[in-house]
Amino acid sequence: MTGPLLTTERLELWRPRANDLASLVDLMAAEETRRFLGPSLPNASGQFERLMRNAGGWALYGYGNFMLRLPGEDAILGSCGVFHSHRGFGQGLDDTPEAGWIVRNDCWGRGYAREAMRAILEWFDAEHGPRRIAAMIEDGNTASERVAASLGFVRYGWQEYEGAQLNLFERLPD
Repeated sequence: MTGPLLTTERLELWRPRANDLASLVDLMAAEETRRFLGPSLPNASGQFERLMRNAGGWALYGYGNFMLRLPGEDAILGSCGVFHSHRGFGQGLDDTPEAGWIVRNDCWGRGYAREAMRAILEWFDAEHGPRRIAAMIEDGNTASERVAASLGFVRYGWQEYEGAQLNLFERLPD
């Protein structure tokens, strides 16, 4: 897979590649990293499914999650992007671009999710045109809610899923 490769002041972001699997497993290894991600298996099988969904979104829609790292390093420290999903929730979340970000827990508090998502949203708007983008954040994940607010997302509803309340957000085009 090729391009796009995005760079920020501190990060490199690229499309998922087959050889990202081991680093993706490492990214998801810590229970704290997965705390607000629902049923996400940290093993190779579970992360292979995530990798395939991410790669498939790129193939079908021309956008998806980016893997991110510090320049010159091999380890993935996050997976962030705008991807296409169909969760069956209705409420403006099905069959629409959805934003999401995962950053390794030992990298929290450094602004990596915000920095990566700003670059990704700028790229998405330039390549695909400004449009409504949805996001869902589990209730209690205040750090992600702050990231969402800083990116222009506003809460518009909620959905219960597997015993958790998911707050629904949207970013509308200007």
